[in-house]
Amino acid sequence: MLLRLFLVILFLGAILGSIFAWKQIQMRQQEAMGGPPPPPVVAVAQVGREDWQPRLNAVGNLVATQGIFVTNEVAGQVREIHFESGQSVEQGDVLVQLDDSVDQADLKGLIAQRDLAKIKVGRFGKLLKDRSASQSDYDEASAELDSAKAAVAAKEALIAKKRITAPFAGQLGIRILDLGEYLAPGSQIVPLDALKPIYVDYSLPERHLPRISVGKQVLVQVAAYPDRDFEGTIEAINPTVEEKTRSISVRAILQNPERLLRPGMFAEVSTLLPAREGLLTLPRTAITFAPYGDTVFLITEQDGQTLVERRQVTTGQAQGGQVEILHGLAAGDRVVMGGQIKLRNGQPVTLDNSVIPPGDGPLRP
Repeated sequence: MLLRLFLVILFLGAILGSIFAWKQIQMRQQEAMGGPPPPPVVAVAQVGREDWQPRLNAVGNLVATQGIFVTNEVAGQVREIHFESGQSVEQGDVLVQLDDSVDQADLKGLIAQRDLAKIKVGRFGKLLKDRSASQSDYDEASAELDSAKAAVAAKEALIAKKRITAPFAGQLGIRILDLGEYLAPGSQIVPLDALKPIYVDYSLPERHLPRISVGKQVLVQVAAYPDRDFEGTIEAINPTVEEKTRSISVRAILQNPERLLRPGMFAEVSTLLPAREGLLTLPRTAITFAPYGDTVFLITEQDGQTLVERRQVTTGQAQGGQVEILHGLAAGDRVVMGGQIKLRNGQPVTLDNSVIPPGDGPLRP
């Protein structure tokens, strides 16, 4: 039993001795290489002044200023189609002509009846002057003329309704009828949307109501053109606040001269607020955010050494990769831009901005 205990103690002693000897070797190697480890290498950013354009960001949907499905008011068979799918049309352009041959024949008979009634009224008018006809005969002839005129007008209106036209200028979609097809009243023919201009509808929290007004400029981005901003202005603000979301509905108008924006697109909307000038800013990566306060490592010079000093700062709004500095720093101050976790207050450092990883450099709004 004592022999076993002696062997265990001897084994543990050998392990501890080996560790101690390895540490001694490391220390001697460091001394041979010139002493303690070199100061950590850090990249720095400088506190600068910038002019910002504050924005209220939201998401919305693009809506046509006018958008309908063209339909027919009266029944009939499609005799002529005067448009192609996707075509641009002007107000009043004929799109579809329904068969009106029977109505045209009926109209000729009604016109003949109207003309005969005119002749009868003229004849009875002369006879009435000569007292060869009674007033009642003349009145009856006049009534027949009025009835014939009304019948002609009604038939002409029916014929006109069989000539289906564009109610406003815009762009047609894909037609959904064929030549010779019979259309019941209200049949869908083709979608028609007015694209110049176009609306964007979006919502903002009710707290922003005092900051927006009709005429404010907006910028719109869509996934189809990610590198392009489309400019517009607020045209209307809903007078009521949505009870469920506590938000206000806003509608802006965009001229859309190239017709790139289409109804139904998802849009990112930025409402532009008055510009703010001369703000102190730093890259977001230079700031350590914490519940007890935000801090940075300020670069200082002391006794010929470059040291870091932990400094508490008050931050404001953020835009892009930049953060507004309200208190704690001045323009021109240099701070560590990355790797703050490995630093301690008063520690010497070596400055080298070539160590900035791709994408970690100062970002501009």
